[in-house]
Amino acid sequence: MQKAHPKEIQILFDFFNQVYPITEEEFEPISKVLKKKSYKKGEAILNIGQIETKTSFILKGTVHQYVIIEHEIFTIDFSLTGMSFNNFTSYMENSPSNQIQVALTDVDILYFEKTAIQKLLLESQPFCYIYTKLFEQVHLEREKRSLLLQHKNAYNRYELFFKTIVKSKDFLEEIPQKLIANYLGMTPETYSRVKKEYLKKKS
Repeated sequence: MQKAHPKEIQILFDFFNQVYPITEEEFEPISKVLKKKSYKKGEAILNIGQIETKTSFILKGTVHQYVIIEHEIFTIDFSLTGMSFNNFTSYMENSPSNQIQVALTDVDILYFEKTAIQKLLLESQPFCYIYTKLFEQVHLEREKRSLLLQHKNAYNRYELFFKTIVKSKDFLEEIPQKLIANYLGMTPETYSRVKKEYLKKKS
C-alpha cells in the first residue's frame, strides 16, 4: 500500500463533485481512509477464489474484468482512467470471486476498504449519495450491454454498442480490438467485418 499524493486525492474530489457538490470539509473524512496501490501491466488485481474487499477508482491505466468458462475468456467489463470498479457479487456476499481483474496497462488506483465504506455510508450523507449514484451508473451500463448481447445479428450488436454504451469510443481507443470483440460476444474476424460495414455506412 502506498500513500496517495494530495494531487491524486484532488482528482477523486473533483470526480465526486461531478456526481454531487461536496465540500472540502465533507470530503476530509473520506480522504483520510483512502488507500493507493499500483499494479504492473499483466498483474492480477483480483483472482479466482479471492474475496473482493474494496471499491477502486482508477487514477491511471486500464483494467480488464473477465471470467473463464470451459477454458474460454468472457469479458465482463473494462474500467478506464477516471472510472470505479469492483466485483460486486464477491463484495456483497463476502464470497470467493469467480471473476479475474487484470491490469491491461500499468495501473494506479485509489481504493476504499469495505469496512471504511460501511462506516462512511452511515456517517456521511454526501458519500452515501455519491456511492449510490456510482453503483447505479455501473450497473446501468452493464444492463445495457446485457441487452445488446441478446441481439443475434453481429452488426446490430456493434451498432448498439455505439448508441448505448457511454464509454464506447474510449474503449475503442484504449482497449485491444480482440478484447472489444470478446466484450461484444464476437470472434475477431466477425468484429473486423462488422466494423468495416459500420464505418462504410457512416462514411
